[in-house]
Amino acid sequence: MGFQALTITTGDGVSLAARAYEPEGPPRRAVLISPAMGVGQRFYEAFATWLAGQGVAVLTFDFRGMGDSAPARLRGFKASITTWATQDQPAVVRELVRRWPGVPYSYLGHSLGGQIFGMLDGHTHFDRMLTVASGNGHVALNAPKVRRTAPLLWWVLAPLGIAVAGYFPGKRLGAVGDMPAGAMWQWRRWCLHPEYLGSEGAHMRERYAQVRTPIRAVILEDDELVSPEGIRRLYKLYSQAPVQFESLTPKALGLKRIGHFGVFQSHAKTVLWPRVLHWLEA
Repeated sequence: MGFQALTITTGDGVSLAARAYEPEGPPRRAVLISPAMGVGQRFYEAFATWLAGQGVAVLTFDFRGMGDSAPARLRGFKASITTWATQDQPAVVRELVRRWPGVPYSYLGHSLGGQIFGMLDGHTHFDRMLTVASGNGHVALNAPKVRRTAPLLWWVLAPLGIAVAGYFPGKRLGAVGDMPAGAMWQWRRWCLHPEYLGSEGAHMRERYAQVRTPIRAVILEDDELVSPEGIRRLYKLYSQAPVQFESLTPKALGLKRIGHFGVFQSHAKTVLWPRVLHWLEA
């Protein structure tokens, strides 16, 4: 079971690469996977294929400037996280609803994908949201190792890398991945503010307070990037949404490691993927 490669055009005329994973019969549910910062949709291919095999349709995509939606040259490419949330995601949601009308929809946000749900026009299409490792990324709430190295990223690598390359050359620097300059600057600003994306102001906090979608938030106790406290802190923004936290510990599941990215990797297929499917539907 494979996927169909798609091109989705945003309201402001940008082409996004996307993939539709169709089950063999009519889907009982459709899931949108919103990716983590710097992570391309290809990372979710095995998991999305497995979900389709369980009768669930899946749509994945790359934000503008990222993954298969990146231009040949990123220097000078215009994109911000706000643009991803308010232009790219609405276009993808429209495709989700057009392609699979009349079924219930779940939103699966990995890291950044769960952080920006509150900015999304059209979030009311989803009857539930599942987030994995989505938290407040303020430096004080990072996992210990990242907390020690974050000053190097935010005060040296990011400013110098963008100044020289015209974008953030994360692949060469071994940090995050290549990113448009505007998105990296915005992320830097968030990570240096205790309220994280709440630092965008009262209008942003009001948008998040309008979300009523039930949220199940997965905390990975061995997350190498975000602390459990950082995960919990984010959901103060979703102040009117019912939130249920699920804490996963590798040892309790018979796994050596899960980490920030492990839920979607094939070694977790037997232990974690059925659990994720249950959360997407339950």
